[in-house]
Amino acid sequence: MEILQLPLLALNERIEQELNDNPVLELRERDPDLPEEPSSQSDESPDAPTMEEREIVVDEAHNNADDFERLMSLDSEMPHDYDERPRVSGNRVDEAGDRKHDAMANLLDRPESLQAHLEHQLGELEIDSETHAMAVRIIYALEPNGYLTTPLADLLPADAGPDDLELAEEALAVIQTLEPIGVGARNLKECLLLQITPDMPLSEEVRTLVCDHLENLRDNRLPSIEKKTGYSIERIHRAWGQLRKLNPKPGGEFAESHVPTVTPDLFVDRDEGGKYVVRMEDSESPSLRISPYYRRRLMSADCTSEEREFIKRKVTGAQWLIDAINQRKNTVTRVAQAIVDYQQRFIEEGPEAIEPLKMQQIADTVGVHVTTVSRAVDDKYIQTPRGIYPLKRFFVGASKGADGEDVAWDVIRIKLQELIDHEDKKKPYSDDELVAKLEEQGLNVARRTISKYRQKMDIPSSRQRRDWTK
Repeated sequence: MEILQLPLLALNERIEQELNDNPVLELRERDPDLPEEPSSQSDESPDAPTMEEREIVVDEAHNNADDFERLMSLDSEMPHDYDERPRVSGNRVDEAGDRKHDAMANLLDRPESLQAHLEHQLGELEIDSETHAMAVRIIYALEPNGYLTTPLADLLPADAGPDDLELAEEALAVIQTLEPIGVGARNLKECLLLQITPDMPLSEEVRTLVCDHLENLRDNRLPSIEKKTGYSIERIHRAWGQLRKLNPKPGGEFAESHVPTVTPDLFVDRDEGGKYVVRMEDSESPSLRISPYYRRRLMSADCTSEEREFIKRKVTGAQWLIDAINQRKNTVTRVAQAIVDYQQRFIEEGPEAIEPLKMQQIADTVGVHVTTVSRAVDDKYIQTPRGIYPLKRFFVGASKGADGEDVAWDVIRIKLQELIDHEDKKKPYSDDELVAKLEEQGLNVARRTISKYRQKMDIPSSRQRRDWTK
């Protein structure tokens, strides 16, 4: 279950760690330029493990007698150079070097930090050393978004006096003249006011909106602003447009953004009969085996009891990992195949055709516990003809439609977005009206559900969506 839950990248990291920690574990390397050797056992699959690679059962009570006999017979066909230690192959060394080279080549140049950017500008100003030192202290207290949330007094020594606080105020004023404009602000209002310049269109109106009406703007209460300021709705809209051009997070452009790489664990292909078939690429994860050297060493006459116990323990750990990886592949593939079979319309027609699906349904189909399904799909991605999706994307709840059939929540969300996109913004639908509109389309949804969906989809209320222009 531990290995089953790991996504592909984490699994490969785990394998790499085990290769470093367990000397008995090796990569199974095959030369792609050489043909596969035919199996000597005609009744076995070509992919079946050879006698050399089969599991060693560590049985303390019987001292592994059966395994010893098997290993002895195998050992008689092998060179008996017991003093030779296992060496890392040239291919493995090259692969490790290639991985390090690729990692270094793919490292992004670290962008200039906000602090470095401000310090560089500060060094070009003609200010006294005390103000400069205080300004540097403030710069390194800024939040990543460029705000100063720490009170200036907290940046001063415990015995600081009024002159020290005045110096800090002067240093902060210097920082607030630097680029990006708005940096060093202590709140949103100060940040926006720092960016309003006399040459900005409607600068006085914008300043009024920032100083007195940010909450009214947030809630789209333009008539209230009109009543209190005497500005027309049209003028308020124009000033609001200028306000939207200001940057509420001036330090944001310097924040490092990391988009994690999504590596699919599974792929969906279509066979000749038109069926969607799930496969897991073996090449995406290294193949493992138990070292032949340690198998021979285990049967060596000069192997001490301590060494023998050590090898047995490591073999047990290695075999556990190999078995767990094989079982992971089997379970994840079966679960994914069951999901794809159930959600075939989604793959062919898109998200609007998704079917309601619970994990228990897949568990019943595959014949495993629902917790196994949960771990099998956790943090796993699948490459489909429509793109890469997390496996969890295919599980959705449902509401009852007018005909009594379950309707997937994703379908309801799509219909809700369509209604709001095409509504009259001068008279947007209330939540009750949205319930009625969805009912006309055969979808019975409670008002509280509409409200919940709106919040999840970042859709404002009807009052906030209303266009007050005449």
